[in-house]
Amino acid sequence: MTSFKLFLLVGAAVTATSGTAMAQSQPAQSQPAPRPTSPAAAQTPARTPAQTPAQDTTSSVDNVVVTGRTTDVRSSIDSLSYSIADDLQSATGTLADTLRNVPSVEVDPDGNVSLRGDPNVTILVDGRPSTLLSGESRAQAVLNLPSSQYARVEVMTNPSAAYRPDGSGGVINLITKPQTVRAGAVTTGSVRANVGDSGRYNLAGNIAYSRDGLILTADAGLRHDTFIVDTWRDRALFNTAAGRFLPATQTQHTDGASDSAYVRLGADYAVDAKTQLTGEVRFTDVDSLADAVDIYSAQNAAGAVGTAYRRDTTGGFSGSFYGVTGRVLRRFDDQGHEWTNELRLDRSDTLYAHETRVGGLIPAASPFFERVDFDNDTDTIGFSSTYVRPMANDAKLRAGYELDYSSLDSDNVVLRGATPSTLLPDATVSNAFNVDQAVHALYATYERPFGKLTAQFGLRLEQTVIDLDQITSRTTVSNDYLKAYPTMHLAYQLSDDQTVRGSFSRRIQRPAPTDLNPFLSFQDPLNYRTGNPDLEPQETDSFELMWQRRVEQTFYQATLYYRDTSKAFSPVVTDIGNGILLTRPENLGARTALGLELVANGALHPTLRYNASANVARQEIDVANIVGAADSSGTVVSGRLNLNWSPTADDFVQVSTVWTGDQLLAQGVRDSQTLVNLGYRRKLNANWSFQATIRDVFDNFGDLTTFETATIRDRTERGFGGRSGFIGLTWNFGQGPRRPEQFDFSGGQQGG
Repeated sequence: MTSFKLFLLVGAAVTATSGTAMAQSQPAQSQPAPRPTSPAAAQTPARTPAQTPAQDTTSSVDNVVVTGRTTDVRSSIDSLSYSIADDLQSATGTLADTLRNVPSVEVDPDGNVSLRGDPNVTILVDGRPSTLLSGESRAQAVLNLPSSQYARVEVMTNPSAAYRPDGSGGVINLITKPQTVRAGAVTTGSVRANVGDSGRYNLAGNIAYSRDGLILTADAGLRHDTFIVDTWRDRALFNTAAGRFLPATQTQHTDGASDSAYVRLGADYAVDAKTQLTGEVRFTDVDSLADAVDIYSAQNAAGAVGTAYRRDTTGGFSGSFYGVTGRVLRRFDDQGHEWTNELRLDRSDTLYAHETRVGGLIPAASPFFERVDFDNDTDTIGFSSTYVRPMANDAKLRAGYELDYSSLDSDNVVLRGATPSTLLPDATVSNAFNVDQAVHALYATYERPFGKLTAQFGLRLEQTVIDLDQITSRTTVSNDYLKAYPTMHLAYQLSDDQTVRGSFSRRIQRPAPTDLNPFLSFQDPLNYRTGNPDLEPQETDSFELMWQRRVEQTFYQATLYYRDTSKAFSPVVTDIGNGILLTRPENLGARTALGLELVANGALHPTLRYNASANVARQEIDVANIVGAADSSGTVVSGRLNLNWSPTADDFVQVSTVWTGDQLLAQGVRDSQTLVNLGYRRKLNANWSFQATIRDVFDNFGDLTTFETATIRDRTERGFGGRSGFIGLTWNFGQGPRRPEQFDFSGGQQGG
């Protein structure tokens, strides 16, 4: 395997230098990159932000001349950035709806995000870690947060060493919408309101005030949605006494509503021409509550129904997320020589809670009651110091230090009793634990053009210290390790419209805190979960060879990629008796993926544009270290297609289709899912527009997961009553040019 990795790495370099691939940008020019008009431009990692024209224009960015529209794909040596300005689902939908329309990105019905089928993904907001979009609560946030606050989605499947290596699949960077500013005292903003069926609605607005080097901004939004989930489960466990599998069935109907609200306040102040101060305060609240009815029945050895019961449950998820950021930027000249220091403080309070009435049907029994409270509080401190220095021959050095410290306090309580007033804790599944994790990182990247070849080399060193205290069982676990993460990116310009890129990166996926907790956790009467304190981080070596071509407003890309993951995580299911399955994370021997991804963006007609992608990958799983499992392999095919039609200057129609391929599991597979959305926008005048959208047109979004071993057969199908419609209005007020999209890390090369 090592020789194969070396072959891919050398092959990428040789191919790039010999000129068998392509680029989207024009040849490098001698003029310096323009400085941003807003003082809120420097981030971590600090790349020079791109000027954002209001219409088709020609601009110079990082010594690259680009002509094009703001809505096209942008690329740099290590990333691709996609505009979602014309995605109508972004105006009325959730973050999940938006991400499903981005190439390489997949979102399953539970809100779990993956890149090219790899669920280990890091999500950043404006280039920084987000407490809201990490940890156990991320899926709920993805499903509930409105996406109208974001302007672009940047995808980095092989990020440079300037980014944390967390997430074997790569990094998704959500870029927030810029505000409108101009010289003098100016106030600008917009308001969007939509109403839908079944009581759904959403409201979002932003406002910006600028004067004499000071910019004050505010964003706020509310969203109310409803949902229905139907689950059908067929399970058969091998009974030794009967000598055969005994079947059981479970049906569940869930009917609920979700609410979310967010507020962000920001201030940017230019102390002088070289010093900039930035501050931000943010708050997000998410609630997703539902009523559920479960009916379960299981056969006994005689072939009759031996057990049956009904569960009526009320409850769900609620979370509050707070954060504050302060940043100081010092520019030493106007050529990109700068130093940025930033401090971030975040706190999240999340609660999974529900109350249940259990009625025994067979045998008949008096009802009993349950209450579940899983309370998780997380505090995070982040500090970064980034230094960027242009050097001779158009080279650039970037170096920095980062500290990320997080502390999780978890209190899991399950109470049971004959009446709601006589509930007592169940000691087998009630526990408290604490996890502290600190990551210190030093990194450097060096980028330089050599004629038509541009090379970037990076190295990141990380010291990780993890301390777990299982308070209930009085068990402590500590882990302290130092690891190096090299990266390499090469780009060779074949012609004015073609480029080839080769890249390599080493990434890590650390276990989530709950994955390390050895205590038993209650999920439902048929499913329990436990962590694995011996779970080791998984490491991935990722190789890519990419060809790009841009002809005016048409963009093509083909990427051949190979990922080799050692000690890959996988949930392993075992039978612990009484029809109950226990899920525990384990380290696989290895997981590999060899795939080809195709992306195309262009016009079929002057009024009809398309945006399409397809991914075909061969996956192989080596289940060494997992008892009773067998090696497996399979081919995964997924894709997406957007059609945007502008029959008149004021009308815009959109059809989007997403098809997600099967996901290979250590003991089974999760089958594909299809989603179709429709949208229409009408420009009423210069300040007002009307929009209408339908999500999940055919109301068939769902998934099917199967597990099978020598003693377990489990088939779970879920259907999501997700079809919904919205109509609404958008009002833009104020005047002035757009501020640069300050967190669009498209860096050295940009395509319009």
